Amino acid sequence: MKTRSIGGLEVSALGLGCMSMSSAYGPPADEAEMIKLIRFAHERGVTLFDTAEAYGPFVNEELVGEAIAPIRDDVVVATKFGFDINLETGERSGGTNSRPEHIKAVAEASLKRLKTDRIDLFYQHRVDPAVPIEDVAGVIKDLVAAGKVKHFGLSEAGVGTIRRAHAVHPVTAVQSEYSLFWRGPEAELLPALEELGIAFVPFSPLGAGFLTGKIDENTKFDASDFRNHVPRFTPEARKANFALVDLLKAIAAKKSATPAQVALAWLLVQKPWIVPIPGTTKQHRLEENLAAVELELTAVDLHEIDVALSGIEVQGERLPEAVLKMTGL
Repeated sequence: MKTRSIGGLEVSALGLGCMSMSSAYGPPADEAEMIKLIRFAHERGVTLFDTAEAYGPFVNEELVGEAIAPIRDDVVVATKFGFDINLETGERSGGTNSRPEHIKAVAEASLKRLKTDRIDLFYQHRVDPAVPIEDVAGVIKDLVAAGKVKHFGLSEAGVGTIRRAHAVHPVTAVQSEYSLFWRGPEAELLPALEELGIAFVPFSPLGAGFLTGKIDENTKFDASDFRNHVPRFTPEARKANFALVDLLKAIAAKKSATPAQVALAWLLVQKPWIVPIPGTTKQHRLEENLAAVELELTAVDLHEIDVALSGIEVQGERLPEAVLKMTGL
């Protein structure tokens, strides 16, 4: 497995997003099977594992903690704080909460669930408009000094917020959605991160599964799947957006690859400090994704993709309106 650097942390070029194992994409997967999958990923060279207190809530951190216990010193664990979740009951208010005392309490709870004495990368999951980002960065600085957190991250934060946080305590990585299905970060975010020396960790690098080519306008999602509420995943939008999948299939056919592999390889070639975290609950999909690290896209391939993309207008917002309002992008 090739490696990349996240603020001095050497990690696998592809990480593993663990959210879908417990939430958002339908019923939770079998816990024992997911523990096996995480450990298999490590055997294949994956060293970055991404979770959050909000996934479940809590159960995904517990799953990851159990899975990595035998390999803790060989992996980098990223988790997140920032939603208003009752730490006793797991009940969510639906809002954000980055009050200093809450961040500290979340850190302690996450450490226990992850069965570890330090969090390698601690992201603010969403910016809290009620708490100055300088105060948030200050709390992280204290947690770093105490040895409980190693690195500070931000998720779905705007450039101004990132700069203000970085001035108080170095931001190691920013996480946001980025793929051929959503290229918003290219305008302002990526140039700012390059200037500041901050790594980028794209989530949903396969467009929540759409770029695999396995989803069309007739696909039915489980009632608990978040994609039922995403404008980009209405049957009409899926039908229109399949032009993007057709492009990936055409490139993949020439490269003896799959659409998913082309989509991931495209991300990897954008910047050497980009580390995507595709998620899956299936071993064969994990193996397919990891093979993308070895797929080389030539300048001709990339030009062909750019030209084709210029004629494709993706239909539908990437998130429901209420969720979009919580992002800083």
